[in-house]
Amino acid sequence: MSERLETLEDYYKRLSHLHDSNGEINDFEIGKSHFNISPRKYCDFKTPYNRRDFYKISLIIGKGWFKYGKHELYIDRPVLFLPALNIPYSWVCDTNQQEGYFCLFNQEFFSGSQAFEPFKKTSLFKEWSKPIIFLDEEQLQTVTTFLNNMYRLNHSNYPFRCNAIKSNLAAILHLALEWRVDDLEVENQSGPVRLYRMFDELLHKQFPLDSPAYPLELRTAADFATRLHVHVNHLNASVKSVTNLTTTQLIKRKVFEEAKNLLTYTDWNVAEIGYTLGFEEPTHFNNFFKKNAQVAPLRFRQESK
Repeated sequence: MSERLETLEDYYKRLSHLHDSNGEINDFEIGKSHFNISPRKYCDFKTPYNRRDFYKISLIIGKGWFKYGKHELYIDRPVLFLPALNIPYSWVCDTNQQEGYFCLFNQEFFSGSQAFEPFKKTSLFKEWSKPIIFLDEEQLQTVTTFLNNMYRLNHSNYPFRCNAIKSNLAAILHLALEWRVDDLEVENQSGPVRLYRMFDELLHKQFPLDSPAYPLELRTAADFATRLHVHVNHLNASVKSVTNLTTTQLIKRKVFEEAKNLLTYTDWNVAEIGYTLGFEEPTHFNNFFKKNAQVAPLRFRQESK
């Protein structure tokens, strides 16, 4: 797996270098919710083989080669592409006739709406799922309609355009789940992938948290290993081989995501939120949150409101 991780900041810098423009970079702030959509007629002829730390959905109309993880595939008909964050991929155009759209968004955008919560427990953007959906004419027209709406909204002055964009994006994700009938089954996967999938399902099954009376049950890699009846070293090695991240990093990332949701959508006090997420001392939660958000929990709550 490629060790290179392209961030949104890297992407926009690469874009400005290729097109001698940095206008779009000014709209991006690290740690803030971000969404963008562009027609593919302006896409690069070749994209680098990297992992990305941002989500990307592409409607590809045109011919070319995909390299996704260890697999290569020639595309010669319309596809919807929904890659996992931790899998490296690249695209090489075979012709200059490229159409469609690509939209990209970060974790803050994806986590900032209850409309996206159901998708976190599905196969979408997961390492074991197949990221390419071939589209027939009717499906192509349906997806294009939603993407046209998102592109128009993204360039409008409509005050609720962000919510409207999220509604259109959620509709596309629902369609992707409805159409994708060829996801890999557990028994067809390698040992590390099977174990990672079971870990991932356990992790996401715990959220969202409903009440301080029911704090997070599985908090550490050892907790998950015990529940899965494997040695913690085996779990860590399997997760690392699939995602290039440690088990602890994935747990902390999910806990941080839930912390932001609880601060935004509940009236629980900070101590209650910290305790529910497994922090016995409020100062430990404050330090954890500030390290990841670069702002204290109370300040984050005030800004999110």
